[in-house]
Amino acid sequence: MTRRSLPLLLLLPLALTLGGCFDMPHPFADPGNEARRLVNGNAPPARLAVPAPTGALLNDRAAALWSHDMAQAMLGQSVPAEAQAVRPGDWWLKLTATRQGENVIPHFAVITPKGQERGHADGPLLPAAPWIAGDPAVLAANAQAVAPQVAATLTGIQAAMMAADPNSLMRRPARVWFAGVTGAPGDGNVALAQAFVTSFPDPKDMLAREQKGADYTVRCVVTLVDEPAGTTGHPQQRIELAWHVTAADGKEAGAATQLHEIDAHSLDHAWGDVAAVAAAEAAGGVRQIISGYSGRDHKPAPQGA
Repeated sequence: MTRRSLPLLLLLPLALTLGGCFDMPHPFADPGNEARRLVNGNAPPARLAVPAPTGALLNDRAAALWSHDMAQAMLGQSVPAEAQAVRPGDWWLKLTATRQGENVIPHFAVITPKGQERGHADGPLLPAAPWIAGDPAVLAANAQAVAPQVAATLTGIQAAMMAADPNSLMRRPARVWFAGVTGAPGDGNVALAQAFVTSFPDPKDMLAREQKGADYTVRCVVTLVDEPAGTTGHPQQRIELAWHVTAADGKEAGAATQLHEIDAHSLDHAWGDVAAVAAAEAAGGVRQIISGYSGRDHKPAPQGA
């Protein structure tokens, strides 16, 4: 590795700002223009309603607490949810529980605005006594245990909708507008831009000729910071290349960031093959962000599953 080479890519997806990781589902996120055309115009709304259950073997206070715990747990899964009554047009989470001897089995079902069940699962078996008593610790623990299942179910539902939509990113390449590179020393702005344009397109992603109608916009911002001399005594600089990916609605889908220490001013002139290597690596990171944010690689859930 020369002092002009750039290191491994760091993926900083939108989910990171919500406390999640790169593969966190975004079942209600708008991945671009296709989200506005989901099947029957019945796409999930901005929030998932979680009403207090009436058939969960709980009193009113405990039922409200479980609803609140579930909404909070869903937020931890990057799913915008709210403990509230169901309103017209809402997708919502139906919570119930059944007695089985000395135990209780909690259940959840995802319900569409038309009242159709689109997915369901059971929570872990629990002792009946603390559940029926509304033990806050038991209710909270159940919500945390069930939330990943709910998130996975919602992701599958959205994937099924995308699979049925001929204009979704499961059925066509993403249209990506590249807004260029700024802040690079030497010929970096031009060299990086040319290399990215060459490296990025593939069967799932194409470069758009104009920003209007694009599903995503990508721009790279380069930052240089002077640092103390390294072990060799030469002046050093820290360079950062941040490739920002923005969805059509203006929300940031993520950023692919490259960091390295270089000899001071070693990139003040021609970048050469450094630009090609950096852009190729960044192109792969940008594709990952688009796939993760749009959900185009998720497995569709079967109808009624």
